[in-house]
Amino acid sequence: MLFVADLIIMTRAASTSPLVLVVFLVTMGNVAGRVAADLGIPGKSWPTKRTTDTEFEALAESEPNLQRATFGAGCYWGTEKYFADNMETKCPGCVRATSVGFMGPTQPKEGEYPTYNEVCGGRTGHVEVVQIVYDKSVCTFEQLNEHLYTFHDPTTKNRQGNDHGPQYASVVFAHDAAQKRTAEKVKAKVQKALDAGEIKDFAGKLVNTAVEDATVFFPAHEDHQRYLEKRPQGYCNHRQRFSWEGVKLGKM
Repeated sequence: MLFVADLIIMTRAASTSPLVLVVFLVTMGNVAGRVAADLGIPGKSWPTKRTTDTEFEALAESEPNLQRATFGAGCYWGTEKYFADNMETKCPGCVRATSVGFMGPTQPKEGEYPTYNEVCGGRTGHVEVVQIVYDKSVCTFEQLNEHLYTFHDPTTKNRQGNDHGPQYASVVFAHDAAQKRTAEKVKAKVQKALDAGEIKDFAGKLVNTAVEDATVFFPAHEDHQRYLEKRPQGYCNHRQRFSWEGVKLGKM
């Protein structure tokens, strides 16, 4: 944290040098972002409204056009942001609500509730996921799957950037047979575009995204829900990697 004397010196220097002025403004922006994050002051509100765990659980059954989708793509903070903020901005009304949490490849034992530390230790087999309630009259499960691949690297198995471990797997947890077929279809389309050289920002050449049957979803604790909305300068390994509009094979 900068002290008052440092601020005075930088302010005086900034008044005489354009370069110092730029450095000063960037520094102050970063400091302000960190202070806001530490204080829990929210940044720009996401277009998707936050629900309580109870409200989220009941939402998908509240209207016939609402369905669930569950995706793993590395740290769930960024995965949630790219659906609750970016996808909903791109397609208003599509994403009704999101919740981050954990899902395993097998049905849990009775009474099992994995903690964040247990999952991060790779001891439980659970994956960090975002579960979405979406409006199928506004967008399709296929569109959600296509969006998934635009902001993470599915070729780095169990890793996204600096995040390593099975909890960071790229995975689609399908809630029914139709979702499973769609997930496999989109995965094959991504592989085809990658083979053709139309997707250039993946580290590898093989799409490792798993397609599994959905099991029990365990919501994470409240502080991790919409984490990057509350802390917009927070840690995130996700970024826009490509757009389907620029992939010719994506239109087939």
